[in-house]
Amino acid sequence: MINYIKLPAVLLLEDGTVYHGKAAGKIGTTTGEICFNTGMTGYQEIFTDPSYFGQIMVTTNAHIGNYGVNSEEIESGDIKIAGLVCKNFNIAYSRKQSDKSIQDYFQEENVVGISDVDTRSLVRHIRDKGAMNAIISSEVLDIEELKKTLAAIPSMDGLELASLVSTKEPYYYGNEGAKHRVAVLDLGVKKNILRNFDHRDVYAKIFPAKTSFEEMEKWAPDGYFISNGPGDPSSMPYAIETVKNVLSADKPLFGICLGHQLLALANDIRTMKMFNGHRGLNHPVKNIIIDHCEVTSQNHGFGVIQEDVRNSDLVEITHLNLNDNSIEGIRVKGKKAFSVQYHPESSPGPHDSRYLFDQFIDSMIPETAI
Repeated sequence: MINYIKLPAVLLLEDGTVYHGKAAGKIGTTTGEICFNTGMTGYQEIFTDPSYFGQIMVTTNAHIGNYGVNSEEIESGDIKIAGLVCKNFNIAYSRKQSDKSIQDYFQEENVVGISDVDTRSLVRHIRDKGAMNAIISSEVLDIEELKKTLAAIPSMDGLELASLVSTKEPYYYGNEGAKHRVAVLDLGVKKNILRNFDHRDVYAKIFPAKTSFEEMEKWAPDGYFISNGPGDPSSMPYAIETVKNVLSADKPLFGICLGHQLLALANDIRTMKMFNGHRGLNHPVKNIIIDHCEVTSQNHGFGVIQEDVRNSDLVEITHLNLNDNSIEGIRVKGKKAFSVQYHPESSPGPHDSRYLFDQFIDSMIPETAI
């Protein structure tokens, strides 16, 4: 095998900043919005998270690939990140449970990356300058040529991407004889969310992103789940309409991440693109209903506008981010509908917030049965 890791590669940011390094994964060129994740583990789950579709990932952990790749540790059918920037791209691995090296994995999945980059410097730059588009190339090293390619890449602001990662046909997850039935609107759902439902005696039917409420209702679910996913929530009128219809029918509803933003939009609360977003496994969030702090896993570049939430007569705040006081959770007054901005399925990440799945299950139980 050719040792691609020793070939040169270049990373160019939209503001003209250049980093030189070595090729990782497939030899080629890739573009996307650059972002960073502060997690110290779980790189394979991060790479396969559909919410990262269209984004170039910078990992702050110095070693990527050191424990190899396990075919069971995925959140979707393939790698969803547009590219990878890391310090050390470790081809050799020691974990017996792994199936292959990260180099083989990236080549099989046609993923372009760059290693041997000063990621501490890069993360500081992104943190100060904000999210922006970038290009990685190990086949074209001419900066002026790369600038021309990068200039044609659209901003993430306004992009509708959820329908691109959603299932094309409905499918089922769990035991058909389970106690509860949940309709999942797949905007980029992670597998561990479905696993959490299965562990709670839920039979789920996963529907394509643009499925109407009326079509899902034919299955007679006990509740509705609006998933995580990539892109700008304000560019998804089809999903906003579906959420509005679920609320009008007074059905139990639970939203995570993108689902949280769509629940907000369905209640006339605006969303906005964040300067950097939240991506990592260690974000402190306070549940203000029970006065309890959770350490959470997060991945989002859009959020809800605080002023709109605080002025709303339709929703109330349930969770706040203790780092920046941003809105992390809401519930609709008079409805069995709530959402959180973070990822309680926590794959990877701490398990502090998995009670939210139980809360959703409880909302589907008829009051006469309690």
